[in-house]
Amino acid sequence: MTRAKTTAAKTAKVPPKAAEPHSPKSARYATIVVDVRESVALVTLSRPKMHNAFDATMIRELTQALSTLDGDASVRAVVLLGEGKSFCAGADLNWMKEMAGYDDAKNLADAKAMAWMLRTLYMLGKPTIARVHGSAFGGGVGLVACCDIAFAAQDATFSLSEAKLGLIPAAISPYVVEAIGARQARRYFLSAERFTAAEAFRIGLVHDIYPFPELDGRINELLGTLLLAGPRAQAECKALIRAVASRPIDESVIADTATRIARVRGSAEGKEGVAAFLDKRAPAWVPESLREP
Repeated sequence: MTRAKTTAAKTAKVPPKAAEPHSPKSARYATIVVDVRESVALVTLSRPKMHNAFDATMIRELTQALSTLDGDASVRAVVLLGEGKSFCAGADLNWMKEMAGYDDAKNLADAKAMAWMLRTLYMLGKPTIARVHGSAFGGGVGLVACCDIAFAAQDATFSLSEAKLGLIPAAISPYVVEAIGARQARRYFLSAERFTAAEAFRIGLVHDIYPFPELDGRINELLGTLLLAGPRAQAECKALIRAVASRPIDESVIADTATRIARVRGSAEGKEGVAAFLDKRAPAWVPESLREP
């Protein structure tokens, strides 16, 4: 039987910091770097002196880059990471101070831009992975919660720190509460205390933690698994989860799930997947670099 490998291609290796573009699809913005290697996009927050705290420019660039990647069928997965010592320290306080002086309309517009960026990441139609090291504070925790999968270094530190500044984690709250539950949110929203990677794992914010030297290798293994699945099926899985989460299993849910599987089963990708299994070959969507002879 022809089988696909379970590890990612070398070119999908995640670098410990932002790298210069390696392919024609790579791009350097003012505050982020997008590096597409084969079918994996590495999106690096690139304000290391500011611990990758975001401002209006980074919010705009992240929204633009993520939207572009979402529309690129050749990109199968997105890894979000930070350059330098931290993943993301949340909002740039100088930017926050500037926003406080805006009139109501401009202040609201900036808040909506942040909310839209988070939604763009959360709704991306392909797998997203947060690679967390150093500090993930405030909005940085929101970025982690928006990603489908989060792996963290064992020495990473987290905090929903807004209340210490007299603020609230409003824009990130739907995603964080979905990730850790209302009960844990009550504690960490109110206390704004720092917590460890082990605690982030315990409460469900991250899926696994590793010694920092092992982090990239573990993400590569995960990418290798993700690239074996059908891209349309993955997008449909994400939509399915959003459709059934926290809903009672009533007739409308049962009817909706039946409609979804019937549609996907009759799709070109669904037919190819079943045919490939029966023919004992890798399906067409598996990259050549991950196929075994």
